[in-house]
Amino acid sequence: MVTRVQIGQSALEVAPLALGANVFGWTADRDASFDVLDGFTQGGGDFIDTADGYSAWVPGNTGGESETVIGEWLQARGTRDGVTIATKVSTHPEFSGLAAANVRAAADASLQRLRTDRIDLYYAHFDDADTPLEETVAAFSELVDAGKVRAIGVSNYTAERVTEWFEIARAGGYHLPVALQPHYNLLERDFETNGLRDVAAAEGLTVFPYFGLAKGFLAGKYRDPASAEQAGASPRAGQAIGYLDDRGRSVLAVLDGIAEREGVEVASVSLAWLRQQPTIGGPISSARTTEQLSALLASMRLELSGEDLSALSAAAA
Repeated sequence: MVTRVQIGQSALEVAPLALGANVFGWTADRDASFDVLDGFTQGGGDFIDTADGYSAWVPGNTGGESETVIGEWLQARGTRDGVTIATKVSTHPEFSGLAAANVRAAADASLQRLRTDRIDLYYAHFDDADTPLEETVAAFSELVDAGKVRAIGVSNYTAERVTEWFEIARAGGYHLPVALQPHYNLLERDFETNGLRDVAAAEGLTVFPYFGLAKGFLAGKYRDPASAEQAGASPRAGQAIGYLDDRGRSVLAVLDGIAEREGVEVASVSLAWLRQQPTIGGPISSARTTEQLSALLASMRLELSGEDLSALSAAAA
């Protein structure tokens, strides 16, 4: 049974796993993306995470490709009311930064690409030091008032800036954020000590970490740095292999043991560990093919014991 998650104090409620859509229009073409979206929702998933900048870094792309694919899928399947869509602003080449006019224009462009009348969860993707935070906070709140956005999230901000956002919002009577998206996984643990977890707990933010599988390493995909086949398996393979040191091997050994005992894949164990950490609503994880979905979906139902959680945390310490 999957325990559903309320996102902060909002009316949004989701299954405890977000499908990362950064691969759509990049390493997954339209047909493959449709297959993944179909498989994800048929398997009990209902939360899709994208951004307006995905995937502008790909030669020939201009940004917004992921949103466009999702919008076409939503229209083709007629499933808009059955899923929660999160997207982000600040990295699209035409809508860079978080100035108020840019946030408004970017939201309208995202709505058009997504073929919908509302964004369920709208994130400030990266902090914008060139724009007064008061201006950004007000712009996001105005989108909620306009009915274009249902709830607000913050991604890649420091704890101090998240705290400042709340202070400004309360002083101005603006809508408060309900979600936080940091970099966090079994091997990347700064979230636990840099103040973000404390802020999330204090403010009731629901946390959805990205890179939950450490770019594939915590799926057990990369175990041999000398393998040319592995190194070319995906655009992130080289970065993932960077985790293959004594600490990484220790973590893999514990993951392997739990996975074998539970009869699940290594990725399922890694994501379950993340889901069961304090303040976490669910990890974000992407799939290029339907074959990769089963391990992600299984993680929503896998409950690790306190002993397993401690063993994994200790191995990664």
